[in-house]
Amino acid sequence: MAVDELDTRILRLLLEQPRTSVREYARILGVARGTLQARLDRLERDGVITGTGPVLSPAALGHPVLAFVHIEVTQGHLDDVGDALAAVPEIVEAFSITGGGDLLTRVVARDNAHLEDVIQKLISLPGVVRTRTEVALRERVPHRLLPLVESIGRTAGK
Repeated sequence: MAVDELDTRILRLLLEQPRTSVREYARILGVARGTLQARLDRLERDGVITGTGPVLSPAALGHPVLAFVHIEVTQGHLDDVGDALAAVPEIVEAFSITGGGDLLTRVVARDNAHLEDVIQKLISLPGVVRTRTEVALRERVPHRLLPLVESIGRTAGK
């Protein structure tokens, strides 16, 4: 999908001021509310904007331990294991991957003992051959998209 300079300005505002009204966004951008709403609708329809809910902190919810668990799956069972992962509430993301393992999961836990319990649950799933876990010590670059949006905006303006 092509993103132009106005789209980039809209996305930047959404990221920087997520709780502002559409009317206020339009005022800040100097465009008609209808123009802004049409752009937002298109960005949603095209999958650029995928949600508008709050970003929650697992640590603030009592799950400060973050680990990345690589899962090796018996051939032919990737979909079954992937479906089973959805039933484990401590798994906040899961991806099919290349390289070492078949799946990469992002897991949160209350403490290391809880993390071990979650890993044991994963190992017991039918189709799981083995797991490899890496515990995150500190977040160095928080999840962000603004630098990417700005980079795309600079390219769109040329």
